[in-house]
Amino acid sequence: MASDLLSTPPPLAPPQTWDATVTWLRLIRSHRVGPTTFFRLLSEHGTAEAALGALPQVAAKAGVAKYAPFSRKAAEQEMAAAKRLGVRALCFGAVGYPPTLADLTDPPPLLWALGNCSLTDRPAVALVGARNASSLGTRMARSLAKGLGEAGFCVVSGLARGIDAAAHLASLETGTIAVQAGGVDTVYPRENATLHDDIARNGLRLSEQPIGLQPMARHFPRRNRIISGLARAVVVVEAAAKSGSLITAREALDQGRDVLVVPGHPFDARAAGCNMLIRDGATLVRGTQDVLDALAKPAAPQPIPDAPQPIPDAPKPASKPHREGPAHAQILGLLGPTPVAEDQLIRDLNQHPDLVAPQLLALEMEGKITRSPGGLLSRA
Repeated sequence: MASDLLSTPPPLAPPQTWDATVTWLRLIRSHRVGPTTFFRLLSEHGTAEAALGALPQVAAKAGVAKYAPFSRKAAEQEMAAAKRLGVRALCFGAVGYPPTLADLTDPPPLLWALGNCSLTDRPAVALVGARNASSLGTRMARSLAKGLGEAGFCVVSGLARGIDAAAHLASLETGTIAVQAGGVDTVYPRENATLHDDIARNGLRLSEQPIGLQPMARHFPRRNRIISGLARAVVVVEAAAKSGSLITAREALDQGRDVLVVPGHPFDARAAGCNMLIRDGATLVRGTQDVLDALAKPAAPQPIPDAPQPIPDAPKPASKPHREGPAHAQILGLLGPTPVAEDQLIRDLNQHPDLVAPQLLALEMEGKITRSPGGLLSRA
């Protein structure tokens, strides 16, 4: 009920009631509103309800006519489906939200969770690799997962066939987290149906996607950033030269996580990506002890912010800049198909972030630019 809402919730305050959670869900499910845009709108307008009210005007300024936010009815249906399935909503900043995701540049505003949510409080290592894994690769994944579990680590993977499935199976008794590309209730691939159910009973399944959504190719890179974000390190066991596991490794490096790799024979295409990572400086892994030794090395402390922040303000220019900020053509002229960091774009524009941010939001709503995991920008 509306009366249950906090009278004056502070900016970025997590929802405390059913109604407030429905509003958060409406905002993140609205067309062209990804995690970065979600938090920017929330920061600018104070509450999800206010941000929803402003969305049609924001879209109109971007040239998108008749924009309608995600409907309340659809959000309530998703919430009801989650309740029927025993799925829990984990909202950013609320109790139970995985603490390791808080320092990402684009954390999921809301995660659906099924299983033991306390596993997110434990130190974790991600194990990823080839779907068409070899017998040796599968054995290695099982050995690493078992050893890491016995050492007190939770094992994170993506519930795919091959290396992922082997890692989950070997860590069911000690703690495993599966991050799904589709809805948390969807079984993919079908051959993992039993494992899917076992993880719900003995581990934890997570997804930022809507309940019931069947996974598509574009959902997997977004899933991968959560896999690496949950873990202190990512271990790659068999990966081709162009594979999703390498995307996870890149995400891990961008997030400041360690990347460790099991080497393979040069003639095996499934090891090409692994060997490339080792050539480029990744830590070579022969067994569990190598992972434990790498994790034991002291690292510079990384403070976890209370909420994802927009790009830090640059010094205010001495003269008052044009109130409209840089022209869209100027921004689009600097962007291409290769993603670039938003702060780099702002430096190239030589503009204050306060002027660039609304222009980027307008271009995103118009569908002319795309945000990739990590907050990178490219032309659509």
